[in-house]
Amino acid sequence: MILEHLQQWSSGALVAVRRTTAVHCSETWALQPPTGVRAHRTAFLPTRLLMGVMCLSVLGCARHPTFESAPKTDQTATIEATAVSPRLQAGEKIRVTVYNEASLSGDYQIDPSGFVSLPLAGSVKAEGLTRPELERELTSNFRNQYLRNPKVTVSVLEFRPFYIIGEIQRPGAYPYNSGLNVLRAIAVAGGTTYRASKSTIEIQHAGESELREYSLAVSIPVLPGDVIRIPQRYF
Repeated sequence: MILEHLQQWSSGALVAVRRTTAVHCSETWALQPPTGVRAHRTAFLPTRLLMGVMCLSVLGCARHPTFESAPKTDQTATIEATAVSPRLQAGEKIRVTVYNEASLSGDYQIDPSGFVSLPLAGSVKAEGLTRPELERELTSNFRNQYLRNPKVTVSVLEFRPFYIIGEIQRPGAYPYNSGLNVLRAIAVAGGTTYRASKSTIEIQHAGESELREYSLAVSIPVLPGDVIRIPQRYF
């Protein structure tokens, strides 16, 4: 009989552990032994059983790794970054138009080192600049050659693609379009799987060394070259 009560008591303890794990171990729980005659009999519960229950609880918590979220200031900065022209990156193709100078106008590729080479203007560092910044740089270079008052405009013909992986129907690289945000990127890739998180997403922007977690409660813009990972939900 004592063995039977011990088994019943341990089963109840394991149920308590499972319930605790299901809420990320955020709530404390207490083992409630039987009262009356059962309380007297189960008072001799071996210490090993109690330690085993505690170990199971710790292991249950360990199965849910933590992930550092991007600070709120970083999320705001990402949103504000798309309010202006995205910064140019290596591998992108641009069109430079010099007013009344057809021989200087044309389509150019930003090389892997981030430079673009144009007649008269020479080799100019384009990576990291916005379109207006590059326009000013080229205007200055042309003016230093022979153009008195050059008028230069720059447009992007081909942005770097964005990449989406994780719990997504069609992971891979996709062309970037201006105004793209996370929800549209997910739709382009066929939507998420049934295991996907509904509250967070992970993004690595160009120049960053690791993925960072963002909340899906706000509209997060996608930038050229971004790597997007759809994490798996645990519950």
